[in-house]
Amino acid sequence: MSKENLGHQEHMKIADNLGIKQGVERPLKVVFMGAGSAFFTALLKDVLSIPGADKGEMALVDVDEKRLDLAHKVGLKVVEKMGKNWTLTPTTNRREVLEGADYVISCIEVSGTECVRFDNDIPKKYGVDQCIGDTIGPGGLFKALRTVPVWLEVLKDIEELCPDALVLNYTNPMSIMCLASAKVSSAKVVGLCHSVQGSSHDLAKYADIPYGDMKWKCAGINHLAWFTDVTYKGQDVYSIVLDNLKKDKTLLSKDPVRLQILKEFGFYVTESSGHFSEYVPYYRKRQDLIDKHCGEKYLGESGFYAESWPIWRKNQDKERIEMIAGKKEIPTERSWEYASYIIEAHETNKPFIAHLTVPNTGLIDNLSQHGVVEVGCIIDQNGITPTHFGKLPPQCAALSASHMGMYEMATIACIEKSKEAAVHALMLDPLTAAVCGLDEIRQMTEELFEAEKAFLPGF
Repeated sequence: MSKENLGHQEHMKIADNLGIKQGVERPLKVVFMGAGSAFFTALLKDVLSIPGADKGEMALVDVDEKRLDLAHKVGLKVVEKMGKNWTLTPTTNRREVLEGADYVISCIEVSGTECVRFDNDIPKKYGVDQCIGDTIGPGGLFKALRTVPVWLEVLKDIEELCPDALVLNYTNPMSIMCLASAKVSSAKVVGLCHSVQGSSHDLAKYADIPYGDMKWKCAGINHLAWFTDVTYKGQDVYSIVLDNLKKDKTLLSKDPVRLQILKEFGFYVTESSGHFSEYVPYYRKRQDLIDKHCGEKYLGESGFYAESWPIWRKNQDKERIEMIAGKKEIPTERSWEYASYIIEAHETNKPFIAHLTVPNTGLIDNLSQHGVVEVGCIIDQNGITPTHFGKLPPQCAALSASHMGMYEMATIACIEKSKEAAVHALMLDPLTAAVCGLDEIRQMTEELFEAEKAFLPGF
């Protein structure tokens, strides 16, 4: 017997002793909420890529029948191309398919593109200039006010029909969604984002080092987590990046806001420059600052999301039509999105570490213990176990904490359907407070409520 075979057999013995399975050993039932979303095709082929997951059912739920039909048809193409024995069940009624679900992946979007211009244009009148506006600020708040009440109704159905399911939420505003879940629901909810994966690769690129050789620690809150310890062969990666910034005068323009934050605060943060520019009071309160620090598209373009989202939606539908017609290649390579790896680890007991949004049960010492945080979590057959991080650098904790107060008030507004709490949330928002007086914030909030009242029942 060869050494290679002997090594494999020994590995199998160890795996057996630990209860580790080499692949999924049962048909899975996954419910995908918001099948019309851009995540659907990627996450479907990711789930089908899990070793052993050769058969199962994925229920596709969406209130938009046309886009649900497109998702179903392109999903069938994915299943066929990957040679899997999965059933896809499309429905506009989630209660028809939730019973017995092992996993629920949520990518819901309430109101579609119908409020994106209100979210951007009304605050702009008051001087609040947003690039993305779906997580913090007026846009993030009103997306939460529209989305969280519906989300909590979904969670009630999950509690009743599949209480043991792991619920994997991708919908923004992530922290508010997960905080609301923690406050009122017993469902097993965690928040998933790809900003940690993407940002860690960015750091390796700016340092010009192999990603696989870089070691790092990261924690904070979603979109505002910090790489606190980053090394390459024992060397501080930040010193390499800062040295590269001096050598290459074009490097700063590739990630202008985050690289300046690194220079001034000493640590790199997990959200794109454009999105992060609206998280802090430094970059978008005057046009000269926007011109100096912000670039095109995700580098900080004013109104980028409001202008682009409706176009992205149309292009995505067009792309799915082309895939269905065989005119566009259907990708089958597994992505780095966490969802399928969480499912695999939970089914096989092969531990996997993901950075997820969870309640701060003593995980980050110097952030509010009443909020939610983003930390490394271990996933295995026992479920999802968050790990203790300790303390963030104080300047990083302070920036993250400034958001947590706003998220707390926004969550209260969503749960209690309180306009007054919504006003207070925007009064605590870092960018809005940097631009507007209290009376202007109240007036702006009232104007947004009036414009979006058809999408905010009960407020």
